Amino acid sequence: MANLKEIRIRISSVSSTMQITSAMKMVSAAKLKKAQDAIIAMRPYSNKLSELMSGFSNSSSDKSFGQKRKEKNILVIAISSNRGLCGAFNANIFKEVNKFKSKEEFQNSNIHFLTIGKKINDSLSKSEKIIENSSDLFDNLNYENVSLIAEQLMSLFIDQKYDHMEIIYNSFKNAATQIIKSEQFLPIPENHREDSENKDYIFEPSQEAIVSTLIPKSLKMQLFKAVRDSFASEHGARMTAMHKATDNASELRDELKLTYNKARQASITNEILEIVGGAEALNN
Repeated sequence: MANLKEIRIRISSVSSTMQITSAMKMVSAAKLKKAQDAIIAMRPYSNKLSELMSGFSNSSSDKSFGQKRKEKNILVIAISSNRGLCGAFNANIFKEVNKFKSKEEFQNSNIHFLTIGKKINDSLSKSEKIIENSSDLFDNLNYENVSLIAEQLMSLFIDQKYDHMEIIYNSFKNAATQIIKSEQFLPIPENHREDSENKDYIFEPSQEAIVSTLIPKSLKMQLFKAVRDSFASEHGARMTAMHKATDNASELRDELKLTYNKARQASITNEILEIVGGAEALNN
């Protein structure tokens, strides 16, 4: 059994760790509220816009962003966090990337990456070709900064440097649950829903003019939503991870205190026995 001094040091160390994890949990909880409100507010608009654009692009004469080509060069936009201590948040992205790479239809394709987040960039840079790392995006996350990346991606697709683009990210469900999603960014996937095909829209000034304006906006919004989703998911995952770490530290501290009290009691008992034994020896 460890001596009393060692146990006291361990109790002090665990208590300090518990204070840190508890503070990190509260910080993530505060950031989560703002990020959660932002993603929940923008989802209906983003989803409806993507649905409309998929329907419009099917019948539009402008097939620039919906053009299907032989998938020789593929670009994966992988979104993670810049920091750790958020459970399996980043590991799940890496697993999904490997799952995407192993698909049979992509075995003869060149797969490159654009990373958003230091963690996924560090993991992929060892073995994959990364055309750009935009980890600093989280330092000032807004629509304008994400739009610049989306415009770059659209240019790469129009110039036929890449034939397929995929976004892999964590979608926010609640603080305890994040859903890994792999969404096709370009070419724009066709909308096969019957209700969208049966709708008769009136376009002013023209369908081509509206589609040519709204499709880039829709793509920018899709990427912005993915980054926002990942940002909210990160804080949810970190809050949950720090909550569990705090609970584990509390349990460990209680166990160490119990061990300390037992060792202290045993030490006191031994001292009493030694005193009694010495007194009896003197009497004899």
